[in-house]
Amino acid sequence: MLYKYIRESFRNPSKELTRERLIQWRREPSIVRLERPTRLDRARSLGYRAKQGIIIVRVKVKRGGRKRTLLKAGRRSKTSRRMKIVSKNYQWIAEERVARKYVNCEVLNSYYVLEDGNYYWFEVILVDRDNPVIKADKELSWITNERGRVFRGKTSAGKRSRGLYGKGKGYEKIRPSARAHDRK
Repeated sequence: MLYKYIRESFRNPSKELTRERLIQWRREPSIVRLERPTRLDRARSLGYRAKQGIIIVRVKVKRGGRKRTLLKAGRRSKTSRRMKIVSKNYQWIAEERVARKYVNCEVLNSYYVLEDGNYYWFEVILVDRDNPVIKADKELSWITNERGRVFRGKTSAGKRSRGLYGKGKGYEKIRPSARAHDRK
């Protein structure tokens, strides 16, 4: 019942609280380790538990920057600079950045927190695979055998970006991956 009210307060946030958070978070570095999650309901639904070996990290990702780089040298009439197709969503990029910083941890999942004109903020749930508490846990011990799952698109954001949440018409060329289908 408590999580229902937390969820409702996130859907209709107070403007003062949002403004304060934005002012503070813009000044912080890109990757910040947290004591507790900002959205407890979402974190728990994605596997977060308040126990040893589980870490919450907030990531700031710059929005935009999806145009092609401008070619300066030579005269080229058809540079087609307008559109640059990026195959990853911002959430997946945020998870990868955290995984590169926290090398001994594995990304369990992540969720959206806030955005403004310049940045997106996501919170990433990390699991320390060498922690004995995690190894003894029945629900989380599977992650101790995984390596680099975020870089292989195994997290929820990675699967969404790879198009694996749909099936049927229009998804024939997606599985097991678009690259594997092109190799056939």
